[in-house]
Formats: sequence, C-alpha cells, structure tokens
Amino acid sequence: MRAVDFTFDEDQEALRDTARAFLAAEAAGPRLRELLDDVEGPAAVEALWARTVALGWPGLLVPADLGGAGAGMLEAAVLCEEMGALPLPGPWLSSAVAGTIAAVRLGDDQLLAELAPGRRRATVAVEESGTRDPLDGVATTARKARGGWRLDGLKPLVMDGDTADVAYVVARKPGGGLATFAVEDPAGDPVPGLDVTRTLARLVLDGRPARRVGPAGDQRGVWARIVDDIGIALCAESVGAADRALAMASDYARQRVQFDRPIATFQVIRHKIVDMLHQLELARVATHYAAWASAVDDPQRAAAAAIAKGVVGEAAALITAENIQVHGGVGFTWDVDCHLLFRRVKANDVLFGRQGWQRQRLADLVVDTL
Repeated sequence: MRAVDFTFDEDQEALRDTARAFLAAEAAGPRLRELLDDVEGPAAVEALWARTVALGWPGLLVPADLGGAGAGMLEAAVLCEEMGALPLPGPWLSSAVAGTIAAVRLGDDQLLAELAPGRRRATVAVEESGTRDPLDGVATTARKARGGWRLDGLKPLVMDGDTADVAYVVARKPGGGLATFAVEDPAGDPVPGLDVTRTLARLVLDGRPARRVGPAGDQRGVWARIVDDIGIALCAESVGAADRALAMASDYARQRVQFDRPIATFQVIRHKIVDMLHQLELARVATHYAAWASAVDDPQRAAAAAIAKGVVGEAAALITAENIQVHGGVGFTWDVDCHLLFRRVKANDVLFGRQGWQRQRLADLVVDTL
C-alpha cells in the first residue's frame, strides 16, 4: 500500500481561500436566506451564479484547450467542500461538476466549449426508482426515429432539470446496453426534496427527441466512472457541511451557559464533540484519497470511491445531527443553519449510489482481488 500525501498544494489552498472569502461575502448568513426565498430567491441565485462565472468556476473541470482551467477532482473537491459548508444553492454541482464530468468522459467538446464560460448549463439524468446500483435500474429506452432518436421513460430526480440547457440522459438502446442521449431544454417539472437548497425536477420522456453522445457500444463502463466521480464530489460537499457543523457545535457549546457554566464543560457534550471530530477526520481522509485516486487514475480508484461514498454519508449524517442536538431547541429553527447542513448531507447520501450498495460493491471488489 503506497503512502499518499493528503496535503493540498499552494494553488489548491489559494483556490480554497478565494472560495471561502467569496462565499462568505456573497452567500452566508442572512444572504443565504435571501437565496432560499421562494419569491426573490431564483433571481438571486442566478445573480450569484453569474458572479461564479466571472471567477471561472464553471470551467474548472473543462480541458484547457476548450477554454477551461483543466483542473481535476482534487480541485473540484476543494470547491465542493466550501460550497457544502454553506450549503450553496444553484447549479454548481449539477452543471460545473456532474454535467461537465459527463461531457468530458463522453467527448462532447462542442458543449464543453459552451460550459466553460457559463453560456450554457448541463445536468445528468441517470437514476430511476427501485435500484441499488444506479445503472442497473435504468429502464428508460431509446429508439431510432426519423432524424435522430426518441426517448421513453421517467427520470424522477434530476438536479436542476427544470433550468438546465442540456440533460445527459442514460437510456437503454435497442439490443441492450447503455448509451447517452443529450436532451435540449429538458424543462422538467420541479419536485420537492429534503435539501431545500438544491432544485430537483421530474423528467418525463414520452417520445422526447435527443441526440446520441459518446463512444459507440455499451457505455456502462464510462458511466460507472462518471457516477463515481460525481459521488466523490458529493462526499466533498458532505465533508464541508460536516466540518462546519463541528465548528458550529464547538462555538455554541463554548457560548451557551447552563447552571452557571458553559455547556462545553459538560462531559456529555465533550464526548459528542470528540465523536464528531473522529468521524469527520475519517470522512475527510476517505474523500481526499478518492479524489486523488480519481485524479491520477490509481488502480484502487473504484474501491476508493466506494469507500468514500459508503463512509461519508453515515459520518456526515451523524455529525450534522449531533450539531442539532448540541444546539438544543434552537437547532431546529429556520434561522439557524444546523438543519440546512443535515438536509444537504442526507440528500447527498442517497444520490448516485447509496451507502449500503457501496459497501456491498466494495466487498465484491475486495473478493475479486483474492
């Protein structure tokens, strides 16, 4: 087992500092509540997205020859951690991460050149109901039609599927196997979700026209890699949310006084904080290792992604739930961010491969090497 240095380099730390300062000024505290407002929030989120475009963040994962920064999963993890700490509303994860990763792996250079400057936004439509492996449950079908392809099926939860310009839909092609089809202006129906900071849509595909994207043949292997990398980004968001939850709990415990002393002096609170720290560090290491393994195409990449997705969801849920408990009654109120962090990590856990399946998958990967 090789030794891995999990310390970020100077450029990556500079990216983190820039992101932290920008988000603190643009999307924290009362400003976050404005972004979540049902009436004025959508316009505010669009304005915030425009400012992230000015920073070049939508092009982070786009190759340099197509106008992007040419960065990898480590840099994406840095930004995702900071955005998970808010948590940030808007299409960052759906377009700058998921949609862009898919476009890169599928070789859709035409769209990548539009994603880098933020002129267009993409999302992915993979998962369907009643499955453990996200790809095993794909029931949407594609059929050839005059002038292209037509899709039939249902994608019940598509991130930003109501506002994206393009959705990469995974469907079964005639004769079996998976393929990718780009649907222009998907215009899905918005649906409620546990995470109120993230927009979800229901995409009904009833003879919807689409263009085929990516290499010939079965694209299952391509999408397995895409799903893994999106999962790593979700883990990084959850680590950022858990990190902030720990900081919130620690600060509140030092300030809240009961029986004439701070609750941080109570043994039960100390035990909670220590358990939170322990879980956070394990989740952080798993996520950083998975991001590194993806960036360098390490032979253990798939196992690292499964470990991260299997471990981080449980750890982050525990940490953010304990943060609510440390805060007591105020932790359940709308004006305190505790519940927003809990909502984000719980939603992240079930997207793109739930932890139970990831652990089974990891066991299978280990057995296969024996």
